[in-house]
Amino acid sequence: MIAIIKYNGGNVNSVQNALNRLNVDSVITDDPEQILKADKVIFPGVGEASSTMKLLKEKELDLLIPSLKQPVLGICLGMQLMCKGNEEGDTEGMGIFDINVRKFPSRDIVPHMGWNTVSGQTSALFSGIEKSSDVYFVHSYYCELSDFTTSVCDYILPFSASLQKDNFYAVQFHPEKSGIVGNQIVKNFINL
Repeated sequence: MIAIIKYNGGNVNSVQNALNRLNVDSVITDDPEQILKADKVIFPGVGEASSTMKLLKEKELDLLIPSLKQPVLGICLGMQLMCKGNEEGDTEGMGIFDINVRKFPSRDIVPHMGWNTVSGQTSALFSGIEKSSDVYFVHSYYCELSDFTTSVCDYILPFSASLQKDNFYAVQFHPEKSGIVGNQIVKNFINL
């Protein structure tokens, strides 16, 4: 059973649809007991950092998520909120990844939206995926490069397309909207 964390963020239903296509049981929930009992947890996200963090704090999910022991996958805003701090709304994150989230400089179109290439993959999430593959992004803020970076995308500047630390995995792009490549990433997460 996969628990998809519910917090009024955008893409929870599209994440569940991606799991349904793979015949994987899932539940959308904000119940700590259900989340703790799940085999794996997906922390999706589309939204604004400070208001989302406020919702997480109201349910104490900001304390629960970093304490989880099973594999956890953060997606887009989910990934960003797993970091230390975010320039969007000067938001303090959960600090799972000791890096900051910055706003893209306006040297090109922001938000970064559409298909772009990730490279340098070093995570089990990318097993069976070509070294330079295209995935779907929608974001105005990016995670800095760090020791946790497991793939890189270059849009305006190089940034972390994915991160990993222990049982915590995170992707800036949307695997649920990234076609065959995204489907394989979701499968790889399920098979961890």
